[in-house]
Amino acid sequence: MVHELLNGYVLTDIPSDLMVQVGEFSFHLHKFPLLSKSGKINRMMYESRETELRKVSLNELPVGPEAFELAAKFCYGVAIDLTARSIAALRCAAEHLEMTEDLEEGNLFVKTEAFINYVVLSSWEDSISVLRSCEELSTWAENLQIVRRCSESIAWKACVDSTGNPKGSAPNTSPDRWCEDVLVLRIDHFVRVITAVKVKGMKHELVGAGIMHYAMKSLPGMMKDGSPGPGEDGGASKWNCGPRAITAAKRDDPYSSLERKDQGTIVKSLISIIPPQNDSVTCSFLLRLLKVANMVNVSPALVIELEKRAGMQLEKANEETLTTLSDLLIPCFNKNGTTYDVDLCQRLLEHFLIQGPIDVSGPLTNPVVNAKPIVARLVDSYLAEVSRNENLSLTKFQALAQALPGSARSCDDGLYCAIDSYLKAHPMLSEHERTRLCRLMDCQKLSMEACAHAAQNERLPVRIVIQVILSEQIKLNNALANASSRDHHYQPVIPNTKTLLEETPQSFQDGWENAKKDISALKFDLESVKTKYLELQHDMEGLQQQFDKVTDFKHKSAWSSSWKKLIKMTKITTIEKAGSGSPAIKTPKR
Repeated sequence: MVHELLNGYVLTDIPSDLMVQVGEFSFHLHKFPLLSKSGKINRMMYESRETELRKVSLNELPVGPEAFELAAKFCYGVAIDLTARSIAALRCAAEHLEMTEDLEEGNLFVKTEAFINYVVLSSWEDSISVLRSCEELSTWAENLQIVRRCSESIAWKACVDSTGNPKGSAPNTSPDRWCEDVLVLRIDHFVRVITAVKVKGMKHELVGAGIMHYAMKSLPGMMKDGSPGPGEDGGASKWNCGPRAITAAKRDDPYSSLERKDQGTIVKSLISIIPPQNDSVTCSFLLRLLKVANMVNVSPALVIELEKRAGMQLEKANEETLTTLSDLLIPCFNKNGTTYDVDLCQRLLEHFLIQGPIDVSGPLTNPVVNAKPIVARLVDSYLAEVSRNENLSLTKFQALAQALPGSARSCDDGLYCAIDSYLKAHPMLSEHERTRLCRLMDCQKLSMEACAHAAQNERLPVRIVIQVILSEQIKLNNALANASSRDHHYQPVIPNTKTLLEETPQSFQDGWENAKKDISALKFDLESVKTKYLELQHDMEGLQQQFDKVTDFKHKSAWSSSWKKLIKMTKITTIEKAGSGSPAIKTPKR
C-alpha cells in the first residue's frame, strides 16, 4: 500500500514503470493507478506509437508540481487534505487530467467541485483565499467559473441589509471589514468583486470607499506629500493668504518602466469602476488619482473623464478634512518649464462652471453659486503658490485669476497675496504689465490690513497705490460717519474710489509720478493732515467754551451791571481826591 511520495518517488516495493514530467520536476509512478482515474493519461497511452510507453510529459498542465503531486496521491488512494489554498489548483488539475465520473465514481472532479460549492463559497475568508490563489491559474480559473463564483460569494456577503446583518450564511462580515479584506486581490479580481457588489445593490458610498482603499494601497503616487511647510517670506505673508506653501513639486518618477505599465493598468481599471454618483469618492481622491494618471501616461480619454469628475466636485475641496492645496498642486510632466500644471487647473475650473445652469431667481439654492466663494479661496491659494515660478506667463496667471467671476470673491486679500507674489518673482515686468496684473483685484474689497500693506508696497504701480490709499480713506470716512450718524439712511459723501480718482486733476496725478521713489512721504503727509485736523478740532472746542462763557455773561441783569459800575467809579474818585490833598466833605451834625 502506498503511503507517501518522496522526491518524486512512490514509497512502495513495486518498481516504477512510468515517469511523468511536470515542468522541470519528474515523478516516478505506476501506470495502473493513473490509468484508472485519469482520462488524459489513458488517451496519451493509447495514442502513443510506443508499445511500452514509460515517460509522459504534461507540459500543458496549468498547475505546478505541488498540485499534480496531490492528484497523484489521490490516484493511489492516499487521503489528501482539501484546503482553500490548494483547491483551485487541484480543481484545474482534475479538469486537465480528465479525472471524471466516467472512469470512477467519486473521482477528483466531483470532490473538488463539492468542496468549492459547499465549503469555500459558504465562507468569507475561504472565498477570498481561493480567489487570490486563482491569480496563478489565468484562464483556467475563469473558464471553470471559479473566479465568478468566488466574486459573487464575496459580493453577497459584503452587501448588508438595513439592519446591518450580512446577507448569506457567513458570520462576522461587516461593511467596514470588506474594504480591508479585498485589498489583497489582484486588480482584475478586485474589479470582478466591485462589479458584483454593485449588481447586488451595495450603496455607492461603500463601493467608493473600497475603491479608495484599494488605490491607496496599490498606487504609491496616491500617498500625500509631506505636510505643507511655511510659506516663503515676502509680499503679503503677514496674513498667510490661504494654505501654507508646499515646498517643491515631487517631479521624480517613482515608477520604473515595468511598474508604470502595471500601475497604468490599475489606474485604468479603477477609473472604469468608480460609481457615477458625485459623492461616491472624494474630490481629494480624484485629484490624486489624476496626478498618478498623468504620471503613468494613461490614455487622454480617461484623463478627461477624471478631470471632468474632479472639476464637478471642486466645491467640496475645502469642505473635506483630508483635502488640502497639495491635492490641487499636480506636477507638470510635459517638461514645459513650469512646476505645476496650470492648464489642468484651468480645465478643472471650466468643468466646475459648466456643470449646470445658474438659477437667477434663487441663487441661494444653486450649488454652483454657493460653491463659488469656496472655489475662489482655493484658486487664490493655488495662484499664490504657482506664482513663484519664473516661467509662469502673465497671460496664464491672468486667465486663471479671471476664470471665476468677480462676485465669487467677497474679499480680495488672497488675490492680492498672489499678485504680490507674482510681482516679486517677476521683477522685470513693465509698468503696463504690472498695472494690467493689479487690475485683477478690486481695491475696495481689500481689508484695512491689506490696504495698509499695499500702500507701502513698492512693487505696485503708483496709480494702484493711489487707489488703495483713497480706498482706505473712504473706508475710514464711512466708518466714522456710520459711527456718529444716527440716521440709518446716511449716504457717504464719497461714493467710491473710481469717482474720486476721476475728479482728481491730471496735474495732481502726474505729480505722484515724481514722488514714486518715496511713497512713505505720502503716508507721512497723510498722518500730518490727520494730526492737524485733531489740533483744529481741539482749538474749536476751546473757542466754543469761551463763547459759552460770554453768552452766559450777557444774560445777566442790566441794573446789576450799572450798580456795579457806579460803585467802581465812586471808589476811583475817592482815591483820586485823597491823593490830591482836597479836604474831605464833612457831614453836618443834626
